Amino acid sequence: MRIYPYLRASTNEQDANRARNALLQFVEEAGQTVSTWFVENESGATLKRPELFRLLEVAQNGDVLLVEQVDRISRLNAEDWETLKSIIIGKGIRIVALDLPTSHQFMQNEADGFTQRILSAVNAMLLDMLAAVARKDYEDRRRRQSEGIKKARTEGKYRGRQINRKLHRNIEALLRDRKSYSEIVDILGCSRSTIAAVKKRAGQEGQL
Repeated sequence: MRIYPYLRASTNEQDANRARNALLQFVEEAGQTVSTWFVENESGATLKRPELFRLLEVAQNGDVLLVEQVDRISRLNAEDWETLKSIIIGKGIRIVALDLPTSHQFMQNEADGFTQRILSAVNAMLLDMLAAVARKDYEDRRRRQSEGIKKARTEGKYRGRQINRKLHRNIEALLRDRKSYSEIVDILGCSRSTIAAVKKRAGQEGQL
């Protein structure tokens, strides 16, 4: 059994270290070791997540996909969640989440076949429920944000999303140094889409 922690990249180094340390401590307390860390830059609300699918390609039957919270993988619409879940089940990968205690048993190998089947059934039911809750929370927050923007526009207060100019300058500098997208992501913790947008704008302005 191999353990593959899956993390969401964060621009806040303190938060990123906290999440990594929490997962590492959990693995060590279970008497296991981490095989490979996978850090994702894409949103949890989309299936277009290269690191997640790289993990799923590497993982084998009985291996563990470890997350801090269920919503790291389940903030999808119902159709996408079913697609992802079918891939995970088809490969026999176990999902373990720190905030889902019923999943913690999968960190051990001692349970007999019957117990494993019962645990799998209970865990699958809870995962479906938490996935629905995570998606609803995501949609509610998007709706409230949209309503707030509409209200601000009506009142003439909305300025749009503010550009992180310091981040953009750093991206431009690294692009001029011919750093790859992957290297820039590792250095700055930004998304590939942000790098692409900066590169396109800078190219149009003749800065690259």
